[in-house]
Amino acid sequence: MAITTHNPPTRLLDLTRLISRAGRAMTGVDRVEFAYLERLLGEGPLFGLIRSSFGYILLDQEGCQHVRDRMIDGAWGPPDRLAKLRKGLDPTRARAEAYLRRICLDRCLPMRLSRMLSRHLPIGVHYLNIGHSNLSERVISALRLRKSRIAVMVHDTIPLDFPQYQRPDTTDRFRAFFDRVCRRADLILCNSYQTADDMARHAKGALPEIAVAHLGVPVPKTGTAPSGAWTKPYFVSLSTIEPRKNHALLLDIWPQVLDAHLIICGHRGWENHDVFAKLDAKPSRVHELNDLPDDQLFALLQGSAGLLFPSFAEGYGLPPIEAAALHVPVLCNDLPIYREIMGNIPVYADASDRYLWQTTIIQMAEAHRTGLGGTPAFIPPSWDEHFKTVLTLI
Repeated sequence: MAITTHNPPTRLLDLTRLISRAGRAMTGVDRVEFAYLERLLGEGPLFGLIRSSFGYILLDQEGCQHVRDRMIDGAWGPPDRLAKLRKGLDPTRARAEAYLRRICLDRCLPMRLSRMLSRHLPIGVHYLNIGHSNLSERVISALRLRKSRIAVMVHDTIPLDFPQYQRPDTTDRFRAFFDRVCRRADLILCNSYQTADDMARHAKGALPEIAVAHLGVPVPKTGTAPSGAWTKPYFVSLSTIEPRKNHALLLDIWPQVLDAHLIICGHRGWENHDVFAKLDAKPSRVHELNDLPDDQLFALLQGSAGLLFPSFAEGYGLPPIEAAALHVPVLCNDLPIYREIMGNIPVYADASDRYLWQTTIIQMAEAHRTGLGGTPAFIPPSWDEHFKTVLTLI
């Protein structure tokens, strides 16, 4: 009997978000786009599309491999003359865009995108947009001329559900993106059933096909924990310091959490002046670390009495999942996404109940002192499971 084989489709992965983050530590969405880049390099023909400061850049498979390598080693090389013309461009991004212009298959001004894609991409190419970037009507129209299948990942609907935690204009821009996805995508990828439910709740009409696939969370690799003025037991908070993450709760209750230290790991975000002022006042037993390498950060977390995560809203929220994978106790706000992904592994406490947070942290500190801390065995979702679902559709 003859064996039928199916050749994988030619894919076009949008890499705009990754390039915009060149030189910075990758956040959750960045890590997902990078995971797709790594996986798709081994899954058949691959092209990459980037919206740069001066137009569009198209990469072939070798170029995509170069992006993967440069995101790891940061060796983008020098900026070119064109990069120097764009005032205010982040220096590392300028170097990254110059590098891409040197290695690209082709590049063009915005008005010539359709012509460039038609020169290089086959009819029926599968386009994937993972990072919420560059999904414009211009791009979609150019892809439709190639009879492309368009798949878009939606990570969450937080800008629509919690506009009070967004930068100015973010909600309007996200609404436009969301409506465009609902109207124009062939497939919507959701990282959870919670996100799929939120999509249905906010959609103004019928939705295209939806696929749910939990994101892979590799068990973090640990190095050597940094030393500092803290002593055990200590707790770790890991996230950007912005209003949605609710560091204010921890700072308000910490004077009552005696004999325990709090280490806040993350860069300062936006519009969080009260929290920044409290941190600048150097409260007792509170320490702020902004630039730890991942292996040191995870080693610090592994030695802690627990991860504290009082965030008001999350799309997926990696830190609690990563902490549980390291067998670190987790105390987090009672959010549906963590019930879905982690079940009863965390200790849940409503973020509005400060007394419950205070008493629970004190109990966790005592458990750590007596050696009774820890968390049940937890195996996080894997990328293999994720792509087993997704690659049959894209």
